[in-house]
Amino acid sequence: MTHNQGPKVVVIGGGTGSFTVLTGLKNYVRDITAIVNMSDDGGSTGSLRDELGVLPPGDIRQCLVALSESDQIMRDLFNYRFAEGTFGGHSFGNLFLTALEKTTGNFAQAVRTASKVLNITGRVVPVTLTNSKLVLTQPDGSTVIGQHTVESAKIDRSQPPQLSLEPTSRLNPEAKTAIETADLVVIAPGNLYASLAPTLVVPGLGDVLSNSNARIVYVSNLVTKPGQTDDFQVQDYATEIERFIGKPVLDFVIYNQHQPSQKLLDKYARAGEYAVGFDQTTLAKQHFTPIGGDIIADSIPKLTAADQIIPRTLIRHHPDKTARLIMQAYFS
Repeated sequence: MTHNQGPKVVVIGGGTGSFTVLTGLKNYVRDITAIVNMSDDGGSTGSLRDELGVLPPGDIRQCLVALSESDQIMRDLFNYRFAEGTFGGHSFGNLFLTALEKTTGNFAQAVRTASKVLNITGRVVPVTLTNSKLVLTQPDGSTVIGQHTVESAKIDRSQPPQLSLEPTSRLNPEAKTAIETADLVVIAPGNLYASLAPTLVVPGLGDVLSNSNARIVYVSNLVTKPGQTDDFQVQDYATEIERFIGKPVLDFVIYNQHQPSQKLLDKYARAGEYAVGFDQTTLAKQHFTPIGGDIIADSIPKLTAADQIIPRTLIRHHPDKTARLIMQAYFS
């Protein structure tokens, strides 16, 4: 069932998780805003931040491409990653956004201009325009600085990990307004501590979500991350999401009930990653409504030589299957 207009939807997150959710939802709603993580400092994005002092373009680029109505060649162009030479490891879209920021002197304007070039449905909005770094504070007081470093850090689970942004970031007013006027807010799947947390801990975001009249849906991750979310089940992810927000705001949690192929499970197990488990009795006791289903993509994406430069997941959310469950949550 396709809706010409539908509810006003906000998707919060960054990277592949938001890309997948946005790709599916744009076939059901037209008024859609992607609020994007701005702490990325790895790979191409990290190099551009370090060398040119720009804000991180990587997750913004993925959301722009997801919402683009342009020809496939334009979407492929923005995602094209140079495999070698001076630009080895850089995607064209990252370079384009960086050049726009340097030209306009304003990252928000750069995103708006790129949105026109790609003819996107809806809007892409940075969660903050402050140039901040993600900081993980361990129970012993030691700190890990930078999203890329936090992503690979072993997290001491004796206490809930504390994450913050330095310098303290300011919530983008456009993001605030989008949530305040939304009918549906979706928190996309993604790296819990290195992608979702740095979005949710932006000062003010939790308060806006807590005061929102929108239905709030979280799409749970499919696999655990070794050293960070070992043995996590669906409700554990939801609990951490709400801890960063500051209040129990989730109305629905969407999770996968379909078992991936044993071949893929074995491949992930060798890296210490396992399918996120769930217990129906435990989920039934939560304050949110759990919605389970088969939301795994049927096919494994083919990788190009340039794609091999950065890690790619093989167990992924299916865009349309996931979008259908999100819309089911909204209309239930």
